[in-house]
This record gives sequence, C-alpha cells and structure tokens, in this order.
Amino acid sequence: MGVELMAMFEYDFMRNAFAAATIVAILAGTTGYFLVLRGQTFAGHALAHVGFTGATGAVLVGLAPLWGLVALTTAAGIAMGFTGERLAQRDVAIGLVLAFALALGLLFLHFYTAFATQATTLLFGNVLAVDVPTVVVLLILGTASLAMLAVISRPLIFASLEPELAEAKGVSLRLYSVLFLAIIALTTAECAQIVGVLLVFALMVGPAAAAQRFARTVVAGIALSAFLALIEAWGGITLAYYTDWPSSFWITALSVAIYVLAVVPRPVAARRSA
Repeated sequence: MGVELMAMFEYDFMRNAFAAATIVAILAGTTGYFLVLRGQTFAGHALAHVGFTGATGAVLVGLAPLWGLVALTTAAGIAMGFTGERLAQRDVAIGLVLAFALALGLLFLHFYTAFATQATTLLFGNVLAVDVPTVVVLLILGTASLAMLAVISRPLIFASLEPELAEAKGVSLRLYSVLFLAIIALTTAECAQIVGVLLVFALMVGPAAAAQRFARTVVAGIALSAFLALIEAWGGITLAYYTDWPSSFWITALSVAIYVLAVVPRPVAARRSA
C-alpha cells in the first residue's frame, strides 16, 4: 500500500498538487478559524463569488485569472471591512452583491465565450492542473497572509471575543476588520485555485467549525483547524487520484464528513449523561 501511495509522487502534476494544497490548506484552516470565531462566514462566501467576477474580468482584458481574483477580492474585502461590526447585520446587502457579482461574471463570459472551460475550473477548481509558477505565487501570497495575520492576531482575538471592551481599551474595530477581511480575500483567491469559488466555503469554514467543537482554547483550535484542512486537502487529492473523481468533490465531502463527526456525538453524549 505504501508503495502504491508513493507512486503518485512520480508525476510532476501530483507533486505540484500536493505542494499547492499544503500551502492553501494551512492558510485556509488558520484564517478560517478567525472567520468562524467572528461570525463572518457569509462574508467569506460572498468574497469567493466576487472573485469569480474578478477572474473573468481579468481574462477579458488579457490578464491571468489569479490576479483578477486577488485584485477584486481584496478590494471587496477592504470595502466590507470598512462597514465594521455592522457587517453581520448586512446579510441582505451582501447577498445582493453576491448575486450581482455572479451575474457580472456571466456577462463577461458572454463577451468572451472561449473562456468557458477556464470558467468551469474557476467555479469548481482543479488542483491537478496547478503548475510550478502558480505554486510559487501561492507560497508568496500565503506567507504574506499568515505573516499579516500573526501581526494582528492578538488584538483581532480581543476585538472578536470582547468588542465593546476592546473598543474601550482603544482597539480600532474598523481597522482590524479591514485588515482581517483583506487577509480573507487573499485566502479566498488562493482557495479558488484548489476547490473553485463555489466550494471555498468548505475548505475555509468546515475545518474551522469542526475544530471549534473539539478544541478548548483559541491556539489549539487554530492548530486543529489547519491540521483538519490539511488532512482534507491531502485526502481529497489522494482519493481523486485513485477514483478519477474530481478532487474538489472529495475535499468538500471530507470537510462535510469531519464536521458531521464533530457535531453528532454531542447530543448522544448529552442523552447518556441524562
């Protein structure tokens, strides 16, 4: 069995896939934990759809899809951040932006129909098609994102758990909201390379939500979230290799399965103790 598993790494595309998935999974698991902690998962989902518009628009003007993803998601993340803590009460507005972003992306496809195949990849991802230059870009963006998150992590946790007290102590809620959502935007752009914009939610939110069920401290939760995201990404690619089913499907399926395992035992344990 071990020999069969190692046989995967004889192919360049598999080595690239695992390298890219490792970078993205660690980033997604780490930032996703803060996203769940702050109750901003819907905002993260909306950024993924905005990224689709950015990618299709970039191709329309002759640029690489990744740069369109990065540019528009970052701009949208910063704009959302400026709404501050009111963002949680703006689900309707975010939903409308989300729908319009997809519609705009569809309009761009109408003007450039030759992009249809790439559009499918953007929507659902294809980690097996990642090349070495893309891995390098993902590594640079991922390292920068994690470094930014490390710098703001302490005040961000304070602002997330005790916003009123943090503001009273002089912590700028709006500033850290802007910085955090800018990091989420970069994470979203990277995740789209692996699972596509429609399934980003699974890789960013699934492991983090499961980790919050198991871990008792924030540090342990972040570490567990990153670990679970890594297991899902590696497991998804491995299962895709042996079954010829899409890796995005397997990554999402594993994310859902782990979350269900994290949730189901609680009511059972409660009944037994009663």
